[in-house]
Amino acid sequence: MIIKKTFNDSEEVLVSKKELRNFVLRCLEKVGCDHSHAQQLADILICSDYRGHYSHGVNRLGIYVHDLATGSTAPQGEPFIIKQKGGTAWVDGNNLLGAVVGNFCTRLAVQKAKEHGIGMVVAKNSNHFGIAGWYAQYAMEMGCIGMAFTNTSPCVFPTRSSEKALGSNPICFAAPAQSGDNFFLDMASTTVAFGKIEVVDKRGGKTIPPCWGADANGRETTNPKVVLNGGGLQPLGGSEPTGGYKGTGLCMMVEVLCGILGGAAFGKNVRMWQTTDTTADLGQCFMAIDPECFAPGFAERLQSFLDQTRSSDAIDDDPILVAGDPERAHMAMCDDLDGLVYKKSQLKHLADLANRYDVEMLKTKVHLSAQQA
Repeated sequence: MIIKKTFNDSEEVLVSKKELRNFVLRCLEKVGCDHSHAQQLADILICSDYRGHYSHGVNRLGIYVHDLATGSTAPQGEPFIIKQKGGTAWVDGNNLLGAVVGNFCTRLAVQKAKEHGIGMVVAKNSNHFGIAGWYAQYAMEMGCIGMAFTNTSPCVFPTRSSEKALGSNPICFAAPAQSGDNFFLDMASTTVAFGKIEVVDKRGGKTIPPCWGADANGRETTNPKVVLNGGGLQPLGGSEPTGGYKGTGLCMMVEVLCGILGGAAFGKNVRMWQTTDTTADLGQCFMAIDPECFAPGFAERLQSFLDQTRSSDAIDDDPILVAGDPERAHMAMCDDLDGLVYKKSQLKHLADLANRYDVEMLKTKVHLSAQQA
């Protein structure tokens, strides 16, 4: 059963996917982005907001536009394979939009999985690629288990450190069950992604939960502005007593798969977030596994596992969720409303972007009823 989220008419607005897509394309093409590349990025940004991951949706559009406008990201070209062997490949992203690099690598990984049972593609010279879930989802739709990882700019204080030396380094693992159900884990190696704190701040929030962020000296803070102005993130778990060393380990594991294995920038060597004095040179890793190579009935067993977990005895009235359920709830709400839902305050930066690059601002959609979904 999908538990639907509800629409708050007083605080939220509705935007059609078509309207948002056209706005994204107008902005990207204004700065010379290849039309095909712009289409790919628009797909990912829409998917991110549709799934409720606002930190990586149109909230990031201004950064992509700026990187293209300054030449920090290449607006034209294609990724290329440096070398490949069996189910593996090493790719040069050619400093293109991360969406273009990620799509190229994921399709190659799936192709290799169909031939060899498993495909693993690692890229260097890439850029921010949006939500990792986009790539794992494609592999899953092709009947594979999908995984995606990327390193990021240093924004995390490793356990016991007063210096930001790691990225938030996301992990995604998606596996298909039955009737469209799935296990869909898409998470940062930090307690939250940096963008979630940005979203809190843009919505006017004054506090964030403990374990999310730290001040410039690596000390925990609940003030989002302190985090955003010289502070940084805590690894998953927060401080050492609450298991932050595990999050530090996960951050480093992703770095090994991406920056180290891919010959890309890594750790402190990755350029700082929202700077354009050098290329990002991010490392990214994409995997696809064909479950048909193993015991038969994978989807059925996974569905049984998901159902068993959801039907466990609950502590209170809140439903027990598995990875992917919160996103399914958000998507169900958007489907009912036939549009994407945003806080009214979230669209201000899009209006500023439209003014800055002289493009037509998107129009919100008037929903037929204020009745909650």
